[in-house]
Amino acid sequence: MRRSAALAHAALALTLALMVGATQATPTATKFEPTAQVQGTRLQLNGAGTRYKAIFKVYDMGLYTAKKVSTPDELLALPGPTRLQFTALRELPGTDLGRLFVKGLTENSPKDMVQRHTVSTTRFIEIFSGRSKLMPGDSFAMEFWPGKGTQFYIVGQPQGEPVGDAEFFSMVLKIWVGSSPADSSLKDALLGVER
Repeated sequence: MRRSAALAHAALALTLALMVGATQATPTATKFEPTAQVQGTRLQLNGAGTRYKAIFKVYDMGLYTAKKVSTPDELLALPGPTRLQFTALRELPGTDLGRLFVKGLTENSPKDMVQRHTVSTTRFIEIFSGRSKLMPGDSFAMEFWPGKGTQFYIVGQPQGEPVGDAEFFSMVLKIWVGSSPADSSLKDALLGVER
């Protein structure tokens, strides 16, 4: 009787250990800095994760905010600058990346809002289509500069002037934290939500 009770306790302990392990975020291959400076504001790493497509790792992504947030509503209401930092984990054709980002915009924002931001969305496509491909290890980023718009970077280099406004950047954020996110596990990781 004692032996079966001991086995039951051991099985329960193992099950709990596996459940706890399953909720912990998988570390990214990219080492994201704990802070970033954007327009003179010190931002902190809110969360980071990996974008998967099927079983393949596509890119690592970090979200930098002025204060910690844990829900999409808190993130979208947050004033001040925000930074999205990416590192390619496989070869990414520029046109495919631009097309996928625009698909994410349209799946997470109302049609009339998307239409209002046609010029900014077109610029989004041009920036990524202008580069034939990103290679593993290449970085790209998007920063929201209040009063100026969204600034794009590829391999640390600014890509023209900022585009759009706060509403456009909220559409950009919704690609990853909207109701139809690019990757729901990545959404949770960016918001610091353990699964």
